[in-house]
Amino acid sequence: MTAKRLFLFAGYNASGVTDSALLYYIRSLSEFGDIVLVMDSDCSESELSRIRPYCLYASGVRHGEYDFGSYKRAYIWATENLKLSDYDFVYMVNDSVYGPFYDLAPYFRETESYHVDAFGMVQKRHRTKAHIQSWYIGMHPSVFLSPWYDEFMRGITRQKSKGTITRVYELGFSKMITSHGLRWKCMYSVHNRGVYNRIKHLYNARMPFMKKVAFNRHYGALGRQISYVLNKLSPDLRKIILESAAAQYGPQHLDWLLTKNPLRSGFRHIRYALYKFFIKGI
Repeated sequence: MTAKRLFLFAGYNASGVTDSALLYYIRSLSEFGDIVLVMDSDCSESELSRIRPYCLYASGVRHGEYDFGSYKRAYIWATENLKLSDYDFVYMVNDSVYGPFYDLAPYFRETESYHVDAFGMVQKRHRTKAHIQSWYIGMHPSVFLSPWYDEFMRGITRQKSKGTITRVYELGFSKMITSHGLRWKCMYSVHNRGVYNRIKHLYNARMPFMKKVAFNRHYGALGRQISYVLNKLSPDLRKIILESAAAQYGPQHLDWLLTKNPLRSGFRHIRYALYKFFIKGI
């Protein structure tokens, strides 16, 4: 694969740690292009030194602008230190996922061959608000060399809530593409929060990532799906994911979530179904 790629990588860790899951993802991406990484976390030099061998640049200072704030900072560094026109593709990716579970080469070949201007791993379907999920977005020069993309990136600011970030920047990016007469496409398509909730289905469809937040959703009702995926992975990768999840949610939570007791697991599904029916009215 001869395409030249630049990855604007956004990271976050509440403890300022560059854990083995992040290192695994960064090392995997580094085989396919250059990486500029910005953490929205206060990271020590010793932590950053773990990932610097795989990056052109890596920084870790808390800025509070979430992933798009990190994308902005990575983009500005790239414009000041690199020549973007030397790249065939620029990506915005973040560490809200575990993986990759498979070799990424076929995914790059397929998505980069789409006859569109921007592409992603997962599309969130909606009748009027379909958009590329912002944890993995790829762009052709028609996007990343345009003045309006530059204006969009430099204009990213702190927002009041994650909901506002999603509306203004995640949905806003896809709307910006179409408003300039360009097109986008994704490899996978989910409805509503399917990327979190249909873990087993997406894994069997060979989606190479799993959202981290699945470990803490739906009163543990996703435990069986998570266990299914983990049992399909190599022992080394499974260990990396479990260690990262244990650091984030606690080892007791993992023991509870990944229980092999069918009664406990079944109870969680019933509890979540009752919650959806009586509380959310679904």
